[in-house]
Amino acid sequence: MYISVVGTAGAGKTTLFRALASGNSYGTGTGATLVTIDVPDERLDALVKIFNPKKTVYSRIELADTVAIREGEVKNETVDAKSLEQMRKSDAILLVLRHFDSGTGADPINDFQTVYNEFILSDMAQIEVRLERIRKQSGNKAQGIFDQEKVLLEQCLTHLEAEQPLSTLPLGIEEDKRLRGFQFLSRKPMMIVINCAEETLGDTAIAARLKERLPEHVPVITACAQLEAELASMAPDEQAQFMTGYEIKEAVRGRIIRLARDTLGLISFLTVGDDECRAWPIRKGMTAQDAAGTIHTDFYQKFIRAETVAYDDFISLGGFAGCKKAGVWRLEGKTYIVRDADILCIRAGS
Repeated sequence: MYISVVGTAGAGKTTLFRALASGNSYGTGTGATLVTIDVPDERLDALVKIFNPKKTVYSRIELADTVAIREGEVKNETVDAKSLEQMRKSDAILLVLRHFDSGTGADPINDFQTVYNEFILSDMAQIEVRLERIRKQSGNKAQGIFDQEKVLLEQCLTHLEAEQPLSTLPLGIEEDKRLRGFQFLSRKPMMIVINCAEETLGDTAIAARLKERLPEHVPVITACAQLEAELASMAPDEQAQFMTGYEIKEAVRGRIIRLARDTLGLISFLTVGDDECRAWPIRKGMTAQDAAGTIHTDFYQKFIRAETVAYDDFISLGGFAGCKKAGVWRLEGKTYIVRDADILCIRAGS
């Protein structure tokens, strides 16, 4: 799971990034600061206590703190190309909107529109370049494929010219596959954090009022990035007192992890053993064979079956032996749809 944290200048995106990244070392990528954080999983923790493995691997989120987005940069060709490339690699966008310092005229809706417009303009420029290349390849042996691509891209361009993001363009399964390689920014799933002042943090009406003016498909939460950064730097016992004082029920890291999993439609399956216990993130609806492929490509190609048991059954029945006795341990084939917290043992040919 790879997420770019974006926002306009002064929105507090870097402050929020530091709160999310606390306790982890930063690295520098192409046009961004990167950090990888483990996704807490109580189920994996319970299995680790049972198996006492040599290694424990949680699901992970990679976060990128990108440069601030300014209005007109794409149109004026002053946008940082490396930052755009970094954002295009993302699975999702986490957009930070400023809703503090009311005396400065901060307008989160206007900031949202600025970012969306820049994404739309960037996608338009990318499509226009590609269409020009297709025109130059006229008469090529693969002309039929190019013609299909041209029709699809022209449809996308028309949608963008109407100032609509590609995330709202209805597409069939095959059309969706054709567009994935372009990594269009306006197709990325987006999540919004409204960065509030601490005195308005408890005002639940803020998100509700703003959400009425934002696209329905974009989830919104509120947080005070400055408070969250302070909280993240504290020892656990200090954190509890701090959260009580400010009526913070859950740190923003946990809220965003859960929001990201829901937005991207992710679940986890588990593998266990004396050597390693691990949580593997996959998209909802993936088959046992697809899940096997996330472990190793050979497992996908040579898949035979998956020995499967639900986590809850494993815990309540005291392990594999109890599950077999109760008849809930089972063998599943290639087309089995993996469920969240399934414990899998993949069997593959040599």
